[in-house]
Amino acid sequence: MAPYTVLWGTLTSEMLEENHLHQPVLLQQVLQYLDPRAGDSYLDLTGGYGGHASAVLEITHNPADSVLVDRDSNAIAELKKRFAGQGIQLLHKDFLSASRELQASGKTFDVILADLGVSSPHLNQASRGFSIKADGPLDMRMDQTQSLTAEEMVNTYSPAELETILKQYGEEPKARQIASLIVEHRPFKTTTELANVVAKAWPGYSKVHPATRTFQALRIAVNDELELLRKSLPIWMDDLLAPGGRIAIISFHSLEDRLVKDAFKEKAGDRYDADLRLLTKKPVVGDESEIVFNPRARSAKLRAAAKQK
Repeated sequence: MAPYTVLWGTLTSEMLEENHLHQPVLLQQVLQYLDPRAGDSYLDLTGGYGGHASAVLEITHNPADSVLVDRDSNAIAELKKRFAGQGIQLLHKDFLSASRELQASGKTFDVILADLGVSSPHLNQASRGFSIKADGPLDMRMDQTQSLTAEEMVNTYSPAELETILKQYGEEPKARQIASLIVEHRPFKTTTELANVVAKAWPGYSKVHPATRTFQALRIAVNDELELLRKSLPIWMDDLLAPGGRIAIISFHSLEDRLVKDAFKEKAGDRYDADLRLLTKKPVVGDESEIVFNPRARSAKLRAAAKQK
């Protein structure tokens, strides 16, 4: 399978400059493993700001059979502007709700992509409350129409509930101590207030901020990310992926990657009735040149599979 070196160069110099808000991770690898072809139908379950979608659609030339999904109203607004007049269907929903709607309609797709986790605009806009580095409200909602926020969690959840969230979603070794610190020092209003208190559990830290795992855990819990992924994977593989179609999923932490790995493994394997063929035996990661260009790629892992015809 030939690498998309020429296309990658074009995208880097033109499309990414157009959309400085968010640089799509592992773009060359996504194109390699999804192997989009002219006329393919395309489902992007995390449309974001359209970086991956623009690259795929430049090859498929089939916007009429393409669907872009995002739960973030800002992303949907950007996608409307970017793909205005092209006939692409946009769904402002979380990917599980969108998947169920598409499943009920009987649609299938030749190419499916899910780029999980937060986007650069989420991290760069202090008002969204995702970043430890920028002071902002404790929000962390990807869908700003939902009511539950990180502020509500840290200020109202019991010590046991907070400990469970930190252990389960952040794999935080000091979950109990941090949960106690949160309860002792609340109420919290801002990301900086919370980060400073969590840091008390890890005195003398160096490079990685000690609140990183706590912020990850709260974000996953607020947005119910793992449960949405767990319920969506079977729909993507069984119902939405067309025979011969390719699916690629990019994850950003071990919990997501484990769910994807196990789901693919269950459907693939050396047996006559396997539904999938693995395209990546190990997760694909970014090379050093991309990581320098796009630091978000440092923790990205891509897995891909093809459906048997």
